[in-house]
Amino acid sequence: MNVLVTGGCGFIGTSLIQSLIKDYGVSDICVLDNLSEGSFEDLQEVGCFVRCDANLDIPKSGLRFVEGDIRDHGLVEKCCRAVGEVVHLAANTGVAPSVENPRMDMESNVIGVLNLLEGMRANAVNKLVFASSGAPAGAVEPPIHEEIAPHPVSPYGASKLAGEGYCSAYYHSFGINTVALRFGNVFGPRSKNKSSVIAKFIRQALNGQVCEVYGDGAQTRDFIYIDDLVRAIIMALKAPLGGEVFQIASGGELSVSEAIDEVSSALAKFGFSMEVVKSSPRVGDVRRNYSDTSKAARMLGWQPEVPFALGVEKTVKYFVDRL
Repeated sequence: MNVLVTGGCGFIGTSLIQSLIKDYGVSDICVLDNLSEGSFEDLQEVGCFVRCDANLDIPKSGLRFVEGDIRDHGLVEKCCRAVGEVVHLAANTGVAPSVENPRMDMESNVIGVLNLLEGMRANAVNKLVFASSGAPAGAVEPPIHEEIAPHPVSPYGASKLAGEGYCSAYYHSFGINTVALRFGNVFGPRSKNKSSVIAKFIRQALNGQVCEVYGDGAQTRDFIYIDDLVRAIIMALKAPLGGEVFQIASGGELSVSEAIDEVSSALAKFGFSMEVVKSSPRVGDVRRNYSDTSKAARMLGWQPEVPFALGVEKTVKYFVDRL
């Protein structure tokens, strides 16, 4: 493999790259990241990456890092010149930021995908794994599956749906083997910069802050541990198929209140407690959300393996160790 990972300095990106290097012996990885979430130092924790000048030719082998934005079509095309596969993680993530700035969300999540697909087309790169979300499905009755009609309720859901649409179009029009993975709520070690519920609650509790729940806590989510997600990405990268969408989650429905109880229990094992308050629901959040992952099991041979409670305990330990 010679893989381009966009957004490779973030939580999922560094976890993926660590596995590619240690578990699969991949030595040729190019990372494109604007450092809005992670840092070059975060990337250096998982591999000896060399920082490349974005204005010069990018080396065609080794562990190399390019600082830049996926909205820069010229730079994206340059990064595609010396790779065989692409994992596209770079994005504006989350419902709340998309509600606050829909235009920025669209430019990152739609124009960014188009730039990448065009760069791949120009350089005959034939495999893309695209990080999508359950958000395109929106306000539908769960479990969410791949054939359900999407009804996004946030700009984030709409932009991710557009990204899936472009992936499908480039598969059928140009033969690029695109695979869109709809991630559940990902958590785990290395998530120190994430604002999602598990990482945020752990971080707030360890800092002695009050943990704020939006709504009554009965809203449900489908949480997936990072190791399970990374396996799914690599299996999709290696699978001889294209034009597909897969739900990648635990397949279980868990309320936010139940998730908080597990976090509180894990924190108590390390001598910490948490205080929780409830506030108004956020615009764009769905009430219930969990996935049917049977298609991924059938076509990729993938199934989640890490129980939620064990994943939470490992995540809490990571944050405690960082103290």
